[in-house]
Amino acid sequence: MDSVTTSRQAPVFSILSVLLGYPERDWLDALPELHATLPAEARARLAPLFDFLDRGEDLIDLQEQYVATFDRRAAHSLHLFEHVHGESRDRGQAMVDLRNEYLKHGLEPDTTELPDYVPLFLEFLGQIPAEAAENLLGDAIHVLARLGDKLAESGSPYACLFAQLRTMTDVEPEVLPDPPEGDMEETLITFGPQADGTEPPVMRRPGGGDVAQPIVFHPPRSRKAGPADGQD
Repeated sequence: MDSVTTSRQAPVFSILSVLLGYPERDWLDALPELHATLPAEARARLAPLFDFLDRGEDLIDLQEQYVATFDRRAAHSLHLFEHVHGESRDRGQAMVDLRNEYLKHGLEPDTTELPDYVPLFLEFLGQIPAEAAENLLGDAIHVLARLGDKLAESGSPYACLFAQLRTMTDVEPEVLPDPPEGDMEETLITFGPQADGTEPPVMRRPGGGDVAQPIVFHPPRSRKAGPADGQD
C-alpha cells in the first residue's frame, strides 16, 4: 500500500474513531456529514453501522447497547493490550510505549482514557504521517481483526468497522492465543496527572534509558495457544 493511498485514509481513521465512541447526541446529529466524507467503498462497508446508529433509536438505548457490547464482555474490550497481555505486567509497559509514541508525534493523549483505547488509537492514526500510520495499523491489525471477529460472531453492527480496518492494511491478520491471566500490579503505572496536577513518573524497562521501546501488539511467540483459543 503506497503512502499516497494511506494519506487519503487519514479522514477515514478519524471518522472510524468517532463511530466507535460512546454515543453522544452531537456526533450522532453529524452522521450525514460523516457518511458523505467517506469514500464510496467505505460507505458501503460501514452501511450496517450507519443504519444502526441512524435509525432513530433513543439515545439512551444506543448508549445502553454500547455498554452491553463493549463494557460487559471481555472479548469485546476496546483496550488493545487487554487482548494481548491480559492484566500482566507487560500490558503496563506496552501502554507506556504506546503513550510515548503518541507524544513523539505531538499528540497528548486524553488522560481520561488509557493509551490502548481503540477510538483514541484510531484518532492518532488519522493525525500522523501516512507511513507511520500504516506501520502501526499493520502491527495492531491482528488484535483489531480478532475483536472484529468476536463482534461478528455476536451479530454486532460494529463488526463492519473492524472489517473496514482490515482493508486499510496489506498485513494479513494472524490468529492470536488467549491473553495471559493474572492481576496487573496496581502500582506499576499511572497515566495522567495526579491530584496535584503533576504528571506522575512512568516505569521504564531496566537499562532502557531514553531509548524508545517497540510497542508489543503480539503475544510472545513462544507461548502456545490453549484449547480455549477463539472462544470468549
